[in-house]
Amino acid sequence: MNTRMNMYQPPKKKKWPWIVGALVAILILGGAIWAQQTGYLSQLTAATTPDDSQQVDSPEPQPEEVVTPEPEPEQPEPTPEPEIDRSGAKGYEGNETLPQEPTVIKGILMASKQYPLPADYAPGESKDARAAFEEMAAAARVDGFELVAFSGYRSFERQQELYERYVKNDGQEAADRYSARPGHSEHQTGLAFDIGEKNFEEHYARESFGETEAGKWVASNAHKFGFIMRYPKGKEKITGYMYEPWHFRYLGKELAKELTESGLTVEEYIEQ
Repeated sequence: MNTRMNMYQPPKKKKWPWIVGALVAILILGGAIWAQQTGYLSQLTAATTPDDSQQVDSPEPQPEEVVTPEPEPEQPEPTPEPEIDRSGAKGYEGNETLPQEPTVIKGILMASKQYPLPADYAPGESKDARAAFEEMAAAARVDGFELVAFSGYRSFERQQELYERYVKNDGQEAADRYSARPGHSEHQTGLAFDIGEKNFEEHYARESFGETEAGKWVASNAHKFGFIMRYPKGKEKITGYMYEPWHFRYLGKELAKELTESGLTVEEYIEQ
């Protein structure tokens, strides 16, 4: 009977879990109070939080130092070379005395205000130069121009006569621009020709020859036969003589071609 009664009674609740939980809670609470009182919690927080005073800040970027270059010492300006001017009587200065031998530079027999010829230099007309002129005249004839070499070789004495006549007529200052003093004329070499067109004598030894069709033909084709226009326009200060579109100097085909294509005068060519 008692046994059956026990079967219907509800099981008794166990009390030990509650007791254990209460003890754990008391321990945690007590530990927290102890930690707060002893400062352990603050020490632990400080150990895990970085100290601003111990942090190493990256250095702030410094502005680049501006280096001012030292000024270079001033160089003196080069003294400009004096302008060449051989026009008129200027080209003769220091070259008045005639040499004993002719001057040859870079294969060119010189006859100019700077480089005179001996008074007794008398080679006569060059056969090579004459043959080259005849070849050029034949080519011009095909194109309808009858060329004439109205002045060729001149001796020292003949040049002296002409120069003195020009001085008498126009004065020495003017004569020195267009006529060579004796010993300084290219005609004395036998390699120079004054060229014109037959039946057009009014253009002989005149700048107007350069404007004629015949004059233009010679200026464009002379180098093919070994000639150059010796005194071109705009070069008076260099060559010493005014523009002479009728005066041509024989140099040979190779050298004449080289100078014509370069645009150099004889003076510029020998001085380069």
